[in-house]
Amino acid sequence: MLPAWLRHRLNQSHPTTLLLLSYLAAIIAGTLVLMLPPATVNGHISLINAFFTATSAVCVTGLIVVDTGSYFTLFGQGVILFLIQIGGLGIMTISVALFQVIGRKVVFQQRMAMQEVFSHTPREDIFYLLRSVLFFTLTIEAAGAVILFFYWHGTVPFTQALYNAVFHSVSAFCNAGFSRFSDSLMSGQTSLILNATIGGQIVLGGLGFPVVYEIFSRFFMGKSGKTSIQTKSVVLTTIGLTLAGMLVILVSERTLISSLGWKSGLLASVFQSITCRTAGFNTLDIASLNTATLLFMMFLMLIGASPGSCGGGIKTTTFAVLTTYSWSRLIRRKHVNLFSKTLPDDTVSKSLFVLLFSLTTICLAVFIILFIDPDHGTRIPGNRQFLSFLFETVSAFGTVGLSMGVTPELTLPGKLVIIALMIIGRVGVPAITYIIVGGAPKKGLQFAEENLMIG
Repeated sequence: MLPAWLRHRLNQSHPTTLLLLSYLAAIIAGTLVLMLPPATVNGHISLINAFFTATSAVCVTGLIVVDTGSYFTLFGQGVILFLIQIGGLGIMTISVALFQVIGRKVVFQQRMAMQEVFSHTPREDIFYLLRSVLFFTLTIEAAGAVILFFYWHGTVPFTQALYNAVFHSVSAFCNAGFSRFSDSLMSGQTSLILNATIGGQIVLGGLGFPVVYEIFSRFFMGKSGKTSIQTKSVVLTTIGLTLAGMLVILVSERTLISSLGWKSGLLASVFQSITCRTAGFNTLDIASLNTATLLFMMFLMLIGASPGSCGGGIKTTTFAVLTTYSWSRLIRRKHVNLFSKTLPDDTVSKSLFVLLFSLTTICLAVFIILFIDPDHGTRIPGNRQFLSFLFETVSAFGTVGLSMGVTPELTLPGKLVIIALMIIGRVGVPAITYIIVGGAPKKGLQFAEENLMIG
């Protein structure tokens, strides 16, 4: 039972503050549980590694400092799976759903938090939308688990096949990328069933609940009306980025693709293009890929998933706005038009800020990691140490979870930097900046204008 003063303080908090506090509370609780002796095989895990693992699970990232399948017991893996589920749905979502079940009143701030997470326009049916989100999530995860069970059934015992199916289905839909296998999904590289099931769940989890809800309402509930530019932007951008990633991998890794055979190579290219924007599963050895491939993968990881989804990054809608804005400036068009709609100046400026803030945060994180650990080259073989750390930070910020293998080699300060990046990426840049500087707009003074040379 929370003290009265704390309940009052939380009730007066802004929704973005509540979101951050809910994630931090889940991370701290997960850390403490993972440190219990039954959670690990040897009965012990360091505080920083437990903290890192809990953060990665709650922020649905997938970066690991210890192997999930061999280091943690079934109890520990169950804790990680639970953290992934509540992190994917959002802790505020779970709490509001529970309040509805037990009949407790949901405060206004919690309603506003749900509004910000699940809808781009004000809605009166926010609770119906919430129930739809929970139903959709559990349905897709259950369907994926059934398919994956039959994939693994026959190769491993019944209970193990069932557990593998449930674990990877939840991890895939929540875009977490955690796997019980040390090689992620590389052993299933040529399986159409595995790639299609996991890849499909990643896409559905990364589209964003507002978009999925609108598509479902239109095609299965018979609702009429025009499709929002939110849904159009998300769907078309997702398709375009997936195809672009597939083509880059096919061309840049043509030697590897040829060795796999074009059927398996095409399957691996599509899957890796999907997963490097939102989830940390891999069917290719990331560290062995060409530099050009890794650079484009970082571009995809920076964009990430869509608003209201389980993923991080600057979001597909931000990329769509920035692309449209750049084209408008190129052809000297005054307004930014998208799908026969003019975007507000505030939306454009916010997108520019999100990109600038994200790039600055990533660069600062890489600098801090390299500055506090100048001897990293002695522990990490090869000549791509800088690229490895840059890839790691972009992956953490985008809550993707792909790595070139440097995660376990991070020092204590390095792990703390990556933890901070995962939290920022999951909560979102707008929410983080609101918490830091406040959200009330400041009018300020307006002086006489004077031009400045640009470019």
